[in-house]
Amino acid sequence: MVKIFGLDGKIKEEINLPKVFSHPIREDLILRAFLAIKSHKRQPYGPDELSGLRTSAHYHGERRERYSMMNRGIARHQRLHGKTVPGLFWQARIAPQTKGGRPSHPPLPEKNWYQKINKKEKIKAIASAIAATAVLDLVKNRHRLDGLKELPIVVEDGIENVSKTKEVTEFLEAIGLKEELERLKERKIRAGKGKMRGRKYKKKKGILFVVKNDEKIKKAIENIPGCEVVRVKDLSVEHLAPGGKPGRLTVFTKGAIEELEKM
Repeated sequence: MVKIFGLDGKIKEEINLPKVFSHPIREDLILRAFLAIKSHKRQPYGPDELSGLRTSAHYHGERRERYSMMNRGIARHQRLHGKTVPGLFWQARIAPQTKGGRPSHPPLPEKNWYQKINKKEKIKAIASAIAATAVLDLVKNRHRLDGLKELPIVVEDGIENVSKTKEVTEFLEAIGLKEELERLKERKIRAGKGKMRGRKYKKKKGILFVVKNDEKIKKAIENIPGCEVVRVKDLSVEHLAPGGKPGRLTVFTKGAIEELEKM
């Protein structure tokens, strides 16, 4: 049995949980499914085929040639020759170790990143990830649950019609997630060059709302940092176990729980 909260944070009724919540938790399968999903989204990349080769540089090391480099104590690389810009005369090109040369061991676009996963494994992984949302110890490793003693969190379907962020935060505070909302406001400056490339801050992963219809509630949730909304039919391991680690704090609507029972 699980308690259903009203929008005021008070308990309204109790319902039985679907069998999926008693599924054994397979962390190995969850990680495998997560990495497979990530690999399907990965885009092949590599350098331009002619990078470092757009040059008039050529080899000057032949014997008995007019502009030969034999016996000059100079590396016989392909070099620029003729009326070049001052300072670039006899400048080495093309070889990977030279300035402006081609890349030596570049990433190849032909590389196959795609990881396969069996259909049954994928279904088991999603079932395991759903079951992990009801295990208090797993969820506590990721979130602050000082006011909560029972999982999963189930709320009445009325929350799907809420379109104001204030109403959602008031509900979350009423059920004892004030500290979790404070945690989500924290953000750290990323180490490395990523901070110069439009991803300066690292944000926390917050609460996942699993609903039947997300037309109105989506607007309310998008202003709470780290929180997401997903429809039951679109649920994936990526939503339930970010980073391949199960135990994300999840709020289900009553309608979503009923849909899980059918599925």
